Amino acid sequence: MRSAGGPARGDLTARAHIRDHALALFAERGPDAVSMRDIAAAAGVSPALVVHHYGSKLGLRHAVDEHVVAVFDDMFAAGTTDPGMLDLSDAPAAATSFAELMLAHLPPGSPIPAYLRRLLLSGDEAGRQLFKHWFAASVAMMEQLTAAGVTKPSDDVAVRAAFLMVNDLAMVLLHDHLADVLGVDPLSPAGIRRWSADVVAAYAQGVFALPPGSTHST
Repeated sequence: MRSAGGPARGDLTARAHIRDHALALFAERGPDAVSMRDIAAAAGVSPALVVHHYGSKLGLRHAVDEHVVAVFDDMFAAGTTDPGMLDLSDAPAAATSFAELMLAHLPPGSPIPAYLRRLLLSGDEAGRQLFKHWFAASVAMMEQLTAAGVTKPSDDVAVRAAFLMVNDLAMVLLHDHLADVLGVDPLSPAGIRRWSADVVAAYAQGVFALPPGSTHST
C-alpha cells in the first residue's frame, strides 16, 4: 500500500521510510533548508543509506514530489470515479470539496498539505502538474454533478470549475491564516463542517441581497 505521507509505518521499506521523513522535513522547513544528514537523522539511518537509495538530495526531492503527485492522483481518481465519494442524493454533501477529499484520504497530521503549499507556490514543475491534475479533476466532477442535476449547467464549465477550485486552494494555501482568524483548523473535521455549512449556503442561495423592487435575471 502506498503511504499517504506522515510518520513512516513499520511496514514501509527503508526507501519509503526515508522518503516520508524527507517529506515531513521538506514540508516543515523547505527543501533548501534540509540536508541529507538532517533526513538521515530523522529517519534513524546513516547518510550513506540515504545516498544509496536516492543518490542525492535532488533525487530524493524528485521521489518526494512523485509520491505526493501519486497520492493526489489516487484522490482525484476516487473523487471522479467512485460513486461513494459523490453522494448525489444529498446536495450539500455533493458540494464536493477536494479539501474534504484530502481530509478523508490523509492520516491526521500528514505533512502533505503543508508540502502542497510549497509545491504550488514554488513554481516548479511538480506544482504545475499537480495544479493541472487538480483542475482536470474539478472539471470532471463538475460535469458529473451537472449531469446528475445537482448543479446548474454553466456556459463556461472551465471557469466554474476553476472558481470552485480556488476556494479549495484557499483552505490549503491560507491554512495558517484561516486557522488564526476562525479559531479552528479549516482542514480538520470540525473546520470542514463549519466551512462547508456556510459555503454550501452561499453557493445555493447566493450572498448578495437585491435592493427592494429589483429583479435578478439568470
